[in-house]
Amino acid sequence: MGHRVVITGYGIVSSIGLNAGEVLDSLIGGHSGIGGITRFETIHKGKLPLAEVKLSNKELVDHCGLRSVRNYTRTSLLGIAAAMQAAAMAGYAAGQELRTGLISATTVGGMDRSEDFYPPFLENSAKGRLREVVNHDCGDSTEKIAGFLGIRDYTTTISTACSSSANSLMLGAELIKAGMLDRVIAGGTDAVTRFTLNGFNTLMILDKEGCRPFDGNRAGLTIGEGAAFLVLETEENALKHGKPIYGILSGYGNANDAYHQTASSPEGTGAALAMKKALDMGSLLPADISYINVHGTGTQNNDLSEGIAVQNIFGENVPPFSSTKSFTGHTLGAAGAIEAVLSLLSIQQDAVFPNLRWSTPMKELYIKPVTELIRDAGLEHVMSNSFGFGGNNSSLVLSKYIP
Repeated sequence: MGHRVVITGYGIVSSIGLNAGEVLDSLIGGHSGIGGITRFETIHKGKLPLAEVKLSNKELVDHCGLRSVRNYTRTSLLGIAAAMQAAAMAGYAAGQELRTGLISATTVGGMDRSEDFYPPFLENSAKGRLREVVNHDCGDSTEKIAGFLGIRDYTTTISTACSSSANSLMLGAELIKAGMLDRVIAGGTDAVTRFTLNGFNTLMILDKEGCRPFDGNRAGLTIGEGAAFLVLETEENALKHGKPIYGILSGYGNANDAYHQTASSPEGTGAALAMKKALDMGSLLPADISYINVHGTGTQNNDLSEGIAVQNIFGENVPPFSSTKSFTGHTLGAAGAIEAVLSLLSIQQDAVFPNLRWSTPMKELYIKPVTELIRDAGLEHVMSNSFGFGGNNSSLVLSKYIP
């Protein structure tokens, strides 16, 4: 009993909702958060869509009960907003006897503040406020979240591209299993910036109409922003303290195919190995997986590579699958944790959420995603994939809690 790592709380902030209830309403109703750029000025405004959180930084400060925006990046604010939900659900309070850690993932860090600093500074080195760049480091958001929650036992930051927050959950589970911590709040946070928008546009992998995962006519991804955190602890500890248990992190795996800096291997080698490791850890067979929340970015390379890997692992009996990035956009370092929360919601609601904007099968695959909401799906084990740049591939298996 004590060896199982269970989930006792979770929180989420995304373009489709500021909490789990709002997010679930959007998923059930088929309402995507992808739309026009509204939060900052860019040459791409009116040309490229984003999946923005519908609050300004000042509104996020008020939402979190903070005093001032001055020392907080948007990445930090999104993280605090999600982490405080998770902590409240799990009954966390600073000063409790449980050894508690925070593992937060991000890729962009405090870039939103830094990119406001450089235009005036480049024009005149006497201009530009240095306070805008002191929060640039990725670890700054982790420190801000930990400070807000009063976590002092353990903190660390993970940045492994798109698999970052899936890896934060994996590390959290390992620390609990090793007896180093009693409880871990693990997840990730990332904000949309001009830097990320320009970078992905330079790679020519952005869809001007919004991402269409696993569609034969897909044209790229859509960048999103948001944050999610899950509270992990042993089943024994949760039962001892009378906590509700919302699910089990029953398996996980990480693998790197070392194929290319940004592209996945054509055979999906790393993706398949990560999925196999996750199944093996959970003592599960492919047939035990009820639903796959695929990585599904909408790019030519990713969807084909992942599709081949899924077919190789599951054969002729591929379970229902969809990409919730069609709702939230690709939230980069936060994606793994956001999609873990969405997978948990799918188990609780016994529902498979649809893959939006899909119309044309991929000619290279015999599988196609779910495009309509499925109720009473009989979900017990859900796999959630997060495959990042550099071939850093991670798969999680979240399971229905059965005492």
